[in-house]
Amino acid sequence: MSDKHILIIGSGSVGKRHARNLAALGCRVSCMDPRADRREEMKSEVALVGSFASEADAFEAARYDGVVIGSPPHVHVAQTIQALEAGCPVLLEKPVCPDLQGALRLKDAADRSNVPLLMGYTWRWWPPLADVRRRLAENAIGKIVHVQFHMSAHLADWHPWERYQDFFMAQREQGGGALLDESHWIDLMLWLFGMPKSVSGRIDKISSLEIVSDDNVDLIFSYENGPRVTMHLDLYGRPHEKFIRFVGEGGTLFWSADPNQLSIGRSATSDWDRTGYSCERNDMFVAVAREFLSVLDGAPVTTCRLEDGVRVLRVVEAAREASRESRTIGIQG
Repeated sequence: MSDKHILIIGSGSVGKRHARNLAALGCRVSCMDPRADRREEMKSEVALVGSFASEADAFEAARYDGVVIGSPPHVHVAQTIQALEAGCPVLLEKPVCPDLQGALRLKDAADRSNVPLLMGYTWRWWPPLADVRRRLAENAIGKIVHVQFHMSAHLADWHPWERYQDFFMAQREQGGGALLDESHWIDLMLWLFGMPKSVSGRIDKISSLEIVSDDNVDLIFSYENGPRVTMHLDLYGRPHEKFIRFVGEGGTLFWSADPNQLSIGRSATSDWDRTGYSCERNDMFVAVAREFLSVLDGAPVTTCRLEDGVRVLRVVEAAREASRESRTIGIQG
């Protein structure tokens, strides 16, 4: 158990989740959110040391062992820099920010501060995907030829307690949209295969959702000596689907979130070797919290660094250019 004092910046859904998990691990928790109703919601779930309407008030009131940034992406850079300047290690929810320029500015500030920062691309802590990565490293299905990433989930189902039109995901200027918020899948691609050499595809708003951000992403990535990767992300699909299909010269590996399992097939028939998992979604957030607390105790950041988040934004910028210009765009490593 830990007695660290953690400031949670942003008291929405992910902020409350981090607050609950860190409190359960023995931390003292304070929160900052400009919305009084959000602060009251967090107070009803976690015994708060302090509750603040601005970053200035929060940092003036106390010294913190660490800071969690769980606010909308468009304010990530300014808030993270403020925490780093206060000497506080940071757990930064994905994405780093809406654009590569901001991510590079934060990287420069983090390098100068020499304060640790852990990125919250949480699927890296998901046991079935760690198992996928291990099996690919063991060449379980031979040379990988094609990979299909698929995420489809209707936005109105994400936060049923609020209008989806009021959710930051509905607003492009706040960093919403399928490409940025579901950049989890780009991060997983980079985690598994490294940086691709090029990307083509489309990023659009095609459904009747009342949003001003993208709700459909279809991308094709090419690797110099790796697989062809296709990626589909949407905010309008029902039922919800999350899966990754890896097709190798020796068979197919298929991971799905629901059912929570990993399947391997090596024959022409549907004879799959299936492994089921009992882990729950919050388990990966608890694992993130545990790593963050170990970082506060002096351990290095290992699972996901700020550099990983910057690389995701490099891919995002290339994908945007590819969609805008309707051509294949090379990606710098």
